Amino acid sequence: MSRRPPVAAGPPGVSRRIVLSFLASAAGAIGFAVTYGLGGQTQWEGVCLAVAFAGLAIGLAVWGRRLVPVGGYVEEHEGFTPPPDEQAMTAAVLTAPDSPIRRRGLLATLGLALTALGVAALFPLRSLLPWDRTRPIRALKETPWGPGVRLLTSSGQPLRPEDVPAGTMVGVFPEGGTGAGDAPAFAVRLQPERFTRPPSGGHLDGVVVYSLLCTHAGCPVGLYLKGTGQVLCPCHQSSFNLFANATPVAGPAARPLPGLPIEVGPDGFLRATGDFTAPPGAGFWSRP
Repeated sequence: MSRRPPVAAGPPGVSRRIVLSFLASAAGAIGFAVTYGLGGQTQWEGVCLAVAFAGLAIGLAVWGRRLVPVGGYVEEHEGFTPPPDEQAMTAAVLTAPDSPIRRRGLLATLGLALTALGVAALFPLRSLLPWDRTRPIRALKETPWGPGVRLLTSSGQPLRPEDVPAGTMVGVFPEGGTGAGDAPAFAVRLQPERFTRPPSGGHLDGVVVYSLLCTHAGCPVGLYLKGTGQVLCPCHQSSFNLFANATPVAGPAARPLPGLPIEVGPDGFLRATGDFTAPPGAGFWSRP
């Protein structure tokens, strides 16, 4: 024998709360997709995903707690095929006006939330698809430096050759790419007659430009020893001889600092004629 379980009618406003939860879930999923499509921002992507899953969880929890049949009942096992009266009872429950699956808008907003989450989950796949098979390699080997890019000081001013005095190391950045982490470089004026190896990027009356990032662990080589023509990385004490093409002479660094080829543009300012002669920064980015 069996007894029909009571159907929870739910207080007024329950359906509205569920609908609003599913709409919030859909909005969070759409927000994640938009944020990712615009370039991505980790914190906002996390917030959008939290809203999407929280809205879905709250909506389903309220639906299951307040609108589905509640209470316990005992039913003797009479076989796997329900008798006709139970089938009729089930059909009556599911098709009744107060059935939880017939409440207006609930299934529609649940479908919207699930669809939005499914579509949003497809967006990160774009990073795995081979739209541009050379993109990861190019991202590691190329920087904002390139032909015609002017050298800017830390204050954003273009640099002339005469702005690089002897015995001073001047930090420089690419115009239009000052925020790139692999772009910092430095310019220094040396005595060409003291070169034992030619600079990989060439020089202009002794003015050379090298990457500021140490080839050991990517720290900035911020100490310049004028008398010896060496720059020192303060992190692990790697030292590079600028008179010998910035070859490491001490410390754990194994690669020379990449050089930057430069020229004087028509406006009298220093410009790059290409990218660094090698990948800047830590040596593990380099591939033979």
